[in-house]
Amino acid sequence: MTAAIEIGGLAKSFTLHNQGGVRLPVLAGFDLVVEPGECVALHGPSGIGKSTVLRCIYANYRADRGRILVRHRDGTVDMAATHPRRILAVRRETVGHVSQFLRAVPRVAAEDVVAETLRGRGADPEAATKAARRMLRRLNIPAALHRLAPATFSGGEQQRVNLARVFVADYPVLLLDEPTASLDRENRDVVFELIREAAGRGAAIVGIFHDAEVRDAVATRTVPLTAAREAA
Repeated sequence: MTAAIEIGGLAKSFTLHNQGGVRLPVLAGFDLVVEPGECVALHGPSGIGKSTVLRCIYANYRADRGRILVRHRDGTVDMAATHPRRILAVRRETVGHVSQFLRAVPRVAAEDVVAETLRGRGADPEAATKAARRMLRRLNIPAALHRLAPATFSGGEQQRVNLARVFVADYPVLLLDEPTASLDRENRDVVFELIREAAGRGAAIVGIFHDAEVRDAVATRTVPLTAAREAA
């Protein structure tokens, strides 16, 4: 396998238990191959399943059917079938995920939230903290905020901490769910640079970018999603 990600026949549905057990199909037979250095934008209306694809790759959601192969170390891992310990190892070393919202832990400083990514990989704690501070500064988080908990930050500041937490490490695979949604022009431009740099070093990127300007600025190709009821 030379691709960084290879998805075949991915299907995912949800059961609405509070609505009489109605089954809602979201993905049906979805296929995707992403090579190193690509930035693939998933495209389609709200509710079509774009975030579900990212969460299945990250194994936050378990697929109903299909395979999700991710190149990890010297082999591949099927994120749809492997065991939880292997999933944690893939997340730690290979796949970084920027969600739409930072799940901030109370009383944990922003620089520690970011540094934990590197510490979890075995980096020296002091070096990890210095790298975290550099990334926070690059994303225009002032030094005065580095020792404060991001739970107290604005939405845009929290999103930049969320971005710093992932971009501080050189993940081979990046999953980006609306990474610039809460950002102003200046900070969006910084994120553009980070995405292009990651692709330039060979990272495979799958993202959701509702803003056409953002999508055009970073995506190497766009993949439209089809409603599961139409694909079935």
